[in-house]
Amino acid sequence: MFKQAISTSTRALRSSSRISAQTPIFRSQFAPATLRAASLAPRSRWYSDQAEPAAKKEGEASQSSEAKEAEAPASAEAELKKKLEAKEKEATEWKDKCLRSVADFRNLQDRTQRDMKSARDFAIQKFAKDLVDSVDNMDRALTMVLEKINALKAASEPVNEDLQNFYEGVKMTDGIMNATLAKHGLERFDPEGDKFNPNEHEATFMTPMPDKEDNTVFHVQQKGFKLNGRVLRAAKVGVVKNQ
Repeated sequence: MFKQAISTSTRALRSSSRISAQTPIFRSQFAPATLRAASLAPRSRWYSDQAEPAAKKEGEASQSSEAKEAEAPASAEAELKKKLEAKEKEATEWKDKCLRSVADFRNLQDRTQRDMKSARDFAIQKFAKDLVDSVDNMDRALTMVLEKINALKAASEPVNEDLQNFYEGVKMTDGIMNATLAKHGLERFDPEGDKFNPNEHEATFMTPMPDKEDNTVFHVQQKGFKLNGRVLRAAKVGVVKNQ
């Protein structure tokens, strides 16, 4: 009985070995876990070795694309900033040119107005210079007639009526002439008793006078004239010089 059981098990083992040899799938399914792990290990290791460079390349590509995308806005911003600075510089230059042009134009307007005013004010300058001699002669005539009348009065002699009328007429004519000249800017000035002014007076002589202040005009030899505030002819005077 025992021998029969042994022979039966032996035949079963042999039949199972034949079946396993003929059917590898059956062997793999019933093989131990360690053998299956050993058979699968090389295949998984081969996939990891191939996938690692590809993943690395993909990572590098993504990093380079991200770097390019980051550099692109930076370069565009720098270019725009450079253009903006150039435009601001150009605008500043044009503004400066515009302000200079406006200033030059205003200066030209002011200068033109001054020249026009000067031309109007001193248009009769040459005529006035020729006219002052006639005014001086009129003044000399009045002075001589007045001295003659005063001499007659001092001598208690009767004053000739014609002489008196002549004096009054000449004096009236002199007044009208001076008023007309003053209307056109020509004025006569008498500096007697004033301080000597070299811009308006011409000192013909100097003399000490203790009763008068030094550098004072005490005698007017010829009266002066001004045309619109500018000295047309300086007055010829005598000046006190005590030192």
